[in-house]
Amino acid sequence: MAARTLVLGGARSGKSAHAEGLLPADADVDYVATARRDPDDAEWSRRIAAHVERRPASWRTVEAGPDELAAVLLAAGPDRWLLVDDLATWLTAALDDAGAWERDPAALAAVADRCAELVDAVARCRCRLVLVSAEVGLGVVPGTRSGRLFRDELGALNARLAEGCDDVLLLVAGIPLRLR
Repeated sequence: MAARTLVLGGARSGKSAHAEGLLPADADVDYVATARRDPDDAEWSRRIAAHVERRPASWRTVEAGPDELAAVLLAAGPDRWLLVDDLATWLTAALDDAGAWERDPAALAAVADRCAELVDAVARCRCRLVLVSAEVGLGVVPGTRSGRLFRDELGALNARLAEGCDDVLLLVAGIPLRLR
């Protein structure tokens, strides 16, 4: 397996399960969860629980938001495997934290800095790394400003990350397509 793999896919495409299957069952794996828990959202909690149940019990879960993810990647030693799931929820949190949804230039600059920090950390990460991200640019143009902002920012982030990854896969209807 390559040192850096990016697994892209749409909603319910099987990208997370496929990414999990790329890792050896006996490997020392840190599952880096980027989703923020919301105790008032039972459906979201069920989704998170389904992901947890699917993973081997030996995997360690690390929760990392926009402020922590780069540091987690840089701290991992070469003997570990990291699975980051997923960058769409990470970007959503970065946009939230910066207050960037209304396209304030200073807020967008803060998000750009976070994205640059992440891209740099991926390039310098010393362990085996699998990144999961949504591919949202294949559908219709979103009807809201925030939807268009998210689509554009995630597409740009995915493209930058793909440049630094050895393997890039796209999951469509549960079928992995090798892009690189």
